[in-house]
Amino acid sequence: MKILPTHVISQLVADDYRAATIFKERNIDFCCNGNRTIAEACKLQNIDVNEVLAELEEICNGNGAPIDNLKDWNPAKLADYIIEKHHTYVEKKLPELTSYLAKVAAVHGATNPEVIKIHELFEASAGELAVHMKKEEMILFPFIRKMMKAKETGSPLGPPHFGTSENPIAMMRHEHSTEGDRFREMAELSNNYTPPEHACNTYKVSYAMLQEFENDLHRHIHLENNILFPKALKLEKELMESNQ
Repeated sequence: MKILPTHVISQLVADDYRAATIFKERNIDFCCNGNRTIAEACKLQNIDVNEVLAELEEICNGNGAPIDNLKDWNPAKLADYIIEKHHTYVEKKLPELTSYLAKVAAVHGATNPEVIKIHELFEASAGELAVHMKKEEMILFPFIRKMMKAKETGSPLGPPHFGTSENPIAMMRHEHSTEGDRFREMAELSNNYTPPEHACNTYKVSYAMLQEFENDLHRHIHLENNILFPKALKLEKELMESNQ
C-alpha cells in the first residue's frame, strides 16, 4: 500500500498497527487525536512529512505480516479481547504503579516536585479508569454482544435504555480524551519518562512502568476509538434498518 500525506492517522494505524511505532517515536497522537492526516500532524509538530512517510513505508510495506488482524474481528470478539488484554492489564498495574509513584513522591518530592504532581495525576487517572472500564463492561460491551447475537440469529434487537450506542460511545470517547491529556501532562513533567541522574531504582522503575502503561493505554484507546466503536455504530445502524 502506498502511504500518502493525506492518509488519516487513525485509519492507517487501524489497518496496520505497526504504523503506531513511527507515530509514537515522533510524539504524534494516533488514538485520541488520530483523525488528522499525516501531513497535518507533521506540520503541527514541525516534522518533515517525507521522512515520516518513508519510515511508514518501510515498517508497513516491509517483510512480515501485521502484528494482528483485529480490524477484521467482529465487535463482540473485539470487546472481549479488550477486556482480557487491556482491562486486565490496567487492573493489575494500577495498584502496583500507584504504590511506586507514591513512594517516589514521598522520598524525592522535595527536590523534584514534579513527581508529586505526577503521582496526583496518576491517582486521578486510576480512579477514572476503574470507573470507565466498569461502564464499558456493564453497559456498552454487553449491548455490543447483544447486537452481534441479534445479527447472527436474526432475532429482533430491543432498544437499549441509553437510547442508542452513540450516547455511551460519545461518553467513552470524551473520557479517553481526558486520559490522553492527563498522560501527555505526565510525559511532559517527566521529560518523556526520563529519570534524573540521581534517581534511585524505584524512581527508574516507576518511570519505566509509567511509560509502559501509557503505551498500553494508547493501544487500548486506539482499538476502541478507531476500530470497535465504528464497528458497533455500523452494526447498530444495520440492525435498525433491517427492523424497519
